[in-house]
Amino acid sequence: MAGGPLLLGGVKIAHDQHLFGHSDADALLHAITDALLGAAGLGDIGEWFPDTADENRGRDSTEMLALAHAQLRTRNFEIANLDCVIFAQQPKLSKYKPAMTQRIAEILEIQPDQVGIKAKTGEHVGPIGRGEAISTQCVALIFKSPVFKPPSNL
Repeated sequence: MAGGPLLLGGVKIAHDQHLFGHSDADALLHAITDALLGAAGLGDIGEWFPDTADENRGRDSTEMLALAHAQLRTRNFEIANLDCVIFAQQPKLSKYKPAMTQRIAEILEIQPDQVGIKAKTGEHVGPIGRGEAISTQCVALIFKSPVFKPPSNL
């Protein structure tokens, strides 16, 4: 949608467009939330934060990610790493990746080297290539910890 800034990975990015969604529409944090919930067998972001619920209208995606992370922690899951991809023709994201990596690591109480972010264009093909859409993916590797560690950020 017209008007910026663009919000990705918990970082405001100078751009003339922004994403539209029921929450704050941070597509990267949504993909990470989904990956973590799915890896732990806990469903998906729509089950935990339905777009039919008024309390989720305009909701901060960092809050949703932190709550999902808390659910993992209560079940003794720890994050080994995240492998994320952002598909966007514009804006160019290389200079924003370190800030996104740092912000995601802060939210999840992990080290920045546990967060991988790649940015890909659509090579001017399809909705992504025409700048009509941005898509994100994340694969999360988690493991069961023998020691309970409650999240400190809630």
